[in-house]
Amino acid sequence: MKYFLNFTNVHSFIEQHKILMIDLKFSDLWGHWRHVTIPSSHFDEEVLEQGIGFDGSSVGFKSVHSGDMVLIPDLTTAFIDPFWEESTLSFLCNTVEADTKHLFEGDPRQVLKNADRYLKSRQFADESLWGPEFEFYVFDQLGFRNEINSSSYHVNSFEANWNSGIEGNGYTLPLQGGYHAIPPNDKLYNLRSEISLKIEEAGIPVKYHHHEVGGPGQCEIETPMMPLQQAADSIMLIKYFTRMTAQSHGQIATFLPKPLFGEAGNGMHFHQQLTLKGENVFYNSENPLLMSDTALYYIGGLLTHAASVLAFTNPSTNSYRRLIPGFEAPVNAFFSSGNRSAAIRIPKYATKPDQVRFEFRPPDATCNPYLAMAAMLLAGLDGIKNRIDPTEAGFGPIDEDIFSWPSKKQKTIKSLPTSLHDALNALEKDVDYLLRDNIFPSSLIDQWLAKKYEEDKTVRSRPHPYEIELYSDI
Repeated sequence: MKYFLNFTNVHSFIEQHKILMIDLKFSDLWGHWRHVTIPSSHFDEEVLEQGIGFDGSSVGFKSVHSGDMVLIPDLTTAFIDPFWEESTLSFLCNTVEADTKHLFEGDPRQVLKNADRYLKSRQFADESLWGPEFEFYVFDQLGFRNEINSSSYHVNSFEANWNSGIEGNGYTLPLQGGYHAIPPNDKLYNLRSEISLKIEEAGIPVKYHHHEVGGPGQCEIETPMMPLQQAADSIMLIKYFTRMTAQSHGQIATFLPKPLFGEAGNGMHFHQQLTLKGENVFYNSENPLLMSDTALYYIGGLLTHAASVLAFTNPSTNSYRRLIPGFEAPVNAFFSSGNRSAAIRIPKYATKPDQVRFEFRPPDATCNPYLAMAAMLLAGLDGIKNRIDPTEAGFGPIDEDIFSWPSKKQKTIKSLPTSLHDALNALEKDVDYLLRDNIFPSSLIDQWLAKKYEEDKTVRSRPHPYEIELYSDI
């Protein structure tokens, strides 16, 4: 992303590159990107000071009777939007109160900034670094229908082995057989490269891309570690670039956690690290895991609060169709070195002092990244504050295949929520670490709970097609 210091810098760029449109993007409460567009001829200093008005009640921010809000462009987030026919410069925006011009405390981006300020007020660290992994499916067809008397969805991928009988298709991928597949079986390598190049042109580095486990079109793109705010903004942009690039080729990219029965799900693992004056405070060469006490306390806090954290990192009913035993998706609250069924994994390959870190594996991309990352950070910082030793708390490390254990032994490990309803219940009971210093406004959490409980109720009240097959003749 481009970094402009003031309006003069922006104006010069607009004239030099013949920009015709200015697009203002912002996240609603639930994690959808929204936007409003103005001609560049109307983009002046007043826009930076007074902003552009919008209806906050339509995006989860306000009630209908007081919905007026304002968007203020963040000049550090500019990028050329490559998908518009007319030349367009895009900004991410902060939302402010229309009357006072004060930052809106319920803006997800503002919540994350509050969490970052709280971290910087601590003496043990001054920055957090984050490396999200993006898993998604690319389908050639996707459709769904939900009526009173019918319910169905359909996806299709020309990579899938169910299309092996199509004349001329030849090379397909078996179920769960796509990991690091190579062309010609991997039919999406050019698409992933195009997405990656567009991401890098927008100023976001890409670590690598590859085909993931899912045979019918599952992909992964990973970024290097980035500062907190940059990482969250990048998540929104990468999802947008991925969908738009796929659409330009007549395909559909989806980050849905579990779009296919019996296939690998889509997660969004978060690599995390704290630094102080550029030094990795998670590193300790004397520890067998290379983890410092600070890192272990952070892990202890994140696992202690994991159930309520999942209300933000896994906020869809579909999230919990991925979090089931038998796949790599974690279902238990423990940490490990290299064990991919653990909620927290310490990568064995990251051994240099500046690389040592861990990844939190449950999250998926249905989250609002600003709220999800703020929740994870605050849970970890609470662990440091209260010196929560993860081993004493019963969280491991466990480097064994726990699914091979007898069921009685498996039950000794604290399990993660198995449904959105369970995660929301956990959030209601465990919320104080989020409310500290008013980082999460209590009104935001109340609104989140109400909306997500309603989503859960709506899904649970619908007959499932497989139920009809199982029980209609009883």
